[in-house]
Amino acid sequence: MAGIERSDDSLRLRSTLARIAPGTALRDGLERILRGRTGALIVLGVDRTVESIASGGFTLDVPFTATGLRELAKMDGAIILDRDISRIHRAAVHLMPDNTIVSEETGTRHRTADRVAKQTGFPVISVSQSMQIIAAYVGSTRHVLEDSGQILSRANQALATLERYKLRLDEVSSTLSALEIEDLVTVRDVAVVAQRLEMVTRIAREIEDYVLELGSDGRLLSLQLEELITGVDAERELVVRDYLPTGRRAKPTEELLARLSGLSPTELVDPGSVARALLLGSGEHLDGAVAPRGYRLLAKVPRLPSTVIDRLVDHFGTLQKLLSAGIDDLQAVDGVGELRARSVREGLSRLAESSILERFV
Repeated sequence: MAGIERSDDSLRLRSTLARIAPGTALRDGLERILRGRTGALIVLGVDRTVESIASGGFTLDVPFTATGLRELAKMDGAIILDRDISRIHRAAVHLMPDNTIVSEETGTRHRTADRVAKQTGFPVISVSQSMQIIAAYVGSTRHVLEDSGQILSRANQALATLERYKLRLDEVSSTLSALEIEDLVTVRDVAVVAQRLEMVTRIAREIEDYVLELGSDGRLLSLQLEELITGVDAERELVVRDYLPTGRRAKPTEELLARLSGLSPTELVDPGSVARALLLGSGEHLDGAVAPRGYRLLAKVPRLPSTVIDRLVDHFGTLQKLLSAGIDDLQAVDGVGELRARSVREGLSRLAESSILERFV
């Protein structure tokens, strides 16, 4: 899903974790090494830089297998795999990275892994014989793999938090819909919905990381997450498009979404900061009135293509004009025939009735 921007190291770490997640052949091999208490140093890629710091050992160039990795780990030295983890390139290799590269690691194997990862750009896996841990080094990042049970425990706590936040999001979103229909929306109302959407997105992103690291053990968690966040990304974009400033302050939707994603946790809990990120004013303007264009409500009308929604908004300009438009007025829009005009008119009427009813019942 879209959401918080990730750094290059973060994206590369996610890619690496997916390749060593439970259910993969490499993870099977790493766990065999861990159980065998032999330790290992594994480079996930080979190029001229890797070859230049690799000394000794022997070239294999054989298909990768978990059992083969385990047997080769019994020897001293590093193991070099290809980038796709489909072949074992070399084994029993002595790695000599640049010793001027700063590393905070103390153990020889971990320090070497850290420096090789920084120098070559390839992920390096270190299996500690004494500490019984598997650590992945990706760029300047070190990530220790945890037991699936521990990750699942944290993931389930995050999922419970997401459920509560999603329930609150549904409440404030319904309130906003009713206020839009009554033409009573303030900057605060928009900021609160955008705030909740961003909070849900961030919690979901954290759970996505857990799902990635769990691999085959995270299938059920993935299904639960998907059910909870379906439509959230679209809702974020629609809210921004509905209240996008015009004139000199106009900005692309993507830029405002990025500004929202860039808010710190402290800023995100402040509606004034959220309003500023969306260019809707600051704290003293939270009670100012704003008018929606109608993207959110039109998106709730069944079987209405996005191209037609854009034309309707461009033609009428505001939700209030859309709500007061008759079938003949709607038919004047390119691509809206009589049947579609009736569908839009009836759809908006039903939404108006249900939104107001939910608000006051």
